[in-house]
Amino acid sequence: MKKLITGLHHITALASDAQKNYDFYSGVLGLRMVKKTINFDAPEVYHLYYGNENGSPGTIMTFFPYSGIPRGRKGKGQLTVTSFSATVDSMDYWIKRLDRFHIKHEAPQKRFDDELLIYLEDNDGLGIELVFNKRDTRKGFTYGNIPSEYAIKGFYGITLAVEGYEKTARLLTAQMDHEWITEKGNRFRYSVSGKPGDYVDILCSPDAMQALPGAGTIHHVAFATANDTTQLEARERLLKAGFNPTHVIDREYFHSVYFREPGGILFEIATVPPGFTVDEELVHLGQSLKLPPWEEPHRKSIENKLPTIQLDLHKFID
Repeated sequence: MKKLITGLHHITALASDAQKNYDFYSGVLGLRMVKKTINFDAPEVYHLYYGNENGSPGTIMTFFPYSGIPRGRKGKGQLTVTSFSATVDSMDYWIKRLDRFHIKHEAPQKRFDDELLIYLEDNDGLGIELVFNKRDTRKGFTYGNIPSEYAIKGFYGITLAVEGYEKTARLLTAQMDHEWITEKGNRFRYSVSGKPGDYVDILCSPDAMQALPGAGTIHHVAFATANDTTQLEARERLLKAGFNPTHVIDREYFHSVYFREPGGILFEIATVPPGFTVDEELVHLGQSLKLPPWEEPHRKSIENKLPTIQLDLHKFID
């Protein structure tokens, strides 16, 4: 059976303040603002995309910043931790940088014997890990506020907290081209490639409270597929397995199919094309507000409702 899923595409979360979100992900973490657009279902709310220089699948973290929304609750039925990848010799740098910007973090810890990580949270309490490793050969992005040798390379992986791991694991292996990699305790790891960037850890958490949506929680996780044809094939697989995927939805920068996995987490299958340069040159990604064609006639009204956000890089240079 050919692989229709190629790894992680993007992760979308909820936030409470657009400027603080921008400051944290582009300022502190150094991710590129790849696209500044709107929530197509709520045009008075931004949809902010962060990633590497090209906005490559496996690097894209996106947010809907609803001003003032209350915090959600981490728990089962939710993607609870997004892990980013950095070089193994950058740990001391990142500890000092997080301390400098008063970002609370836990002490370094080891997992699966060969990866060092630090757990932290953004200003909304979203769970984040920096994983320091030798295996990720991707080039990181920096605006110059972070030395290139320490720059974040993209995702390392994700952690899904569920009642029981078996049904979610079966979906990943039977319909989504993942393979078992390793396990320890109540943590089970799967991957398409076996490399940093697309690890999916299932955390069996039967005693955890049920997750509640709100600021600091993940809305959905998207998995990448090569094109429209492979997406339809993947959708057909899901239908035959008894899942209920949506029809294909045009998101301008990719095409999407959504469905709930057995633990209740919202999954998406997203195409790689057309990509983020479809309406903006690579050098100018994220610099101006981009609207879908059907919202262009309402641009002035939309811009008046959105808060002005900008990044003062001088505040974040080491």
